[in-house]
Amino acid sequence: MDCIPASNHPEPADEAKDETPALALTSLFPLYLWILPEKAPSMAPAALYQHLSSYFKTTEEEPLPPLSGFLAAVLAVVYTLLYVLPFYLSATTRPSPTLSRDAPSVIRARIRFVSVSVTLSTIITIYVLATRANASRLEILRLMGWYPLGVLEVANSFLLTTLLFAGPLFERIVVESRWKDWIHGQIIRESVGSWIGWRNYVAGPVTEEILFRSLLVPLHLLTPLSSTRVVLLTPLYFGIAHVHHFYEFILTHPHTPMAPSIIRSLIQFTYTTIFGWYATFVFIRTGNVVAVTMVHTFCNWAGLPRVWGRVEPRVAIGGPSIRGKEDSGNEDDRGTRGNWAWSAAYYVLLVAGALGFQQCLWVLTESPRALTKIG
Repeated sequence: MDCIPASNHPEPADEAKDETPALALTSLFPLYLWILPEKAPSMAPAALYQHLSSYFKTTEEEPLPPLSGFLAAVLAVVYTLLYVLPFYLSATTRPSPTLSRDAPSVIRARIRFVSVSVTLSTIITIYVLATRANASRLEILRLMGWYPLGVLEVANSFLLTTLLFAGPLFERIVVESRWKDWIHGQIIRESVGSWIGWRNYVAGPVTEEILFRSLLVPLHLLTPLSSTRVVLLTPLYFGIAHVHHFYEFILTHPHTPMAPSIIRSLIQFTYTTIFGWYATFVFIRTGNVVAVTMVHTFCNWAGLPRVWGRVEPRVAIGGPSIRGKEDSGNEDDRGTRGNWAWSAAYYVLLVAGALGFQQCLWVLTESPRALTKIG
C-alpha cells in the first residue's frame, strides 16, 4: 500500500464537585514561560546534538558525551520512583480492599501527587541539561519536545496511529452506529466526563509522556547510547512503572488465583512496553511531546484491537423480534449474514490498516524537528 504524505469502556465514576486536576497540571506552565527565551536564535534542530557535543572534546578531538549512561539510568530510576511511590505513601492515594484506585478521591489525590513529581523531575532535567550539556534555553525546549510545537507533526502522528486501529474505529463508528455521537461530541463528553476518564485520557497521558518521553529520552540521547538503543531501552521504565498495578489488583481481588493475576500483569507490562517503543520512536522522529500525548490518549481510548471473534452491534436496535408459527427463518439468515459481513469488513480493515501503518511509519513521522536520526 503506497502512502502519500500529508499535504503540508472505562467504567463510569461519580462526578466530583471539588477542585479540577487541571489546576495541578498547569503547574508546569510557569516553568515553560520561565525558560522560554525572549529571542530564539536560529539553529536547525538536526544540528542540535552536534552543537551540544562540540562543548566536550578531548585532546584527540573525539566527542565526549555530555552525560554518562549510568547517570541517565539513575535519573530514570529516581523519576520512576517519584512517580509511583507517592501512590502508596499516603492514605489518600493508597488502595485497599475497601478503597479502589478508581475512587474519585483516590484519583484526585494521585493526580496532585504525580503533578508535583513531574514538576520536580522537570526541574532536575532542566538543571542537568543546562549544566552538564551547556544547553541554552531554546535547546532545552527542543530537547524536551516543548518547542516548537508543529501542528503537522501532531496531525501526521495521529493519522498514523488511526491506521493501526482502522478495524476498531469501523466497529465503533459504523457497526455500533456511534457516528452521530461523534458529530455531537457525546463521545468526548462520555470519555472525560468522569474522574476515571479524566485520569485515563488527560492526566495520565500528559504526565506519563512528559516524564517517560520528554524528560528521559533527551537524557539518554546525550549518553553514548545509540538512538536505536534509546528507543528500545527507555520504554522499559514506562513498562515497569505499570507493574505496581499487580499489587493493586491482588489487593482489590483477593479471591483471584495468583497465576491469572501474574499473567495479567505480564500482559500489561508487554503492551505498555510495546507502546513505549512506538511512542519513543515518534517522539524522537518528530521532536514533539504533544504528538505522542495525543497518540497516548487515543490508544487509551481505543484499547487493544480484537484479533478474533465475530463483530456485531452490542445493542440490538428495535429490541428482540417476536416470531409466530408462520414466520420463516429469512430474518435470522439475514442477521447472520449481516454479522458475518461486519466481521469480514472489520478484519479486512484491520489487516489493511496494519499494512498501511507499516508503509507510512517512516513517512508520517518525518520532520525537520527530529531530535536525531534513528538507525
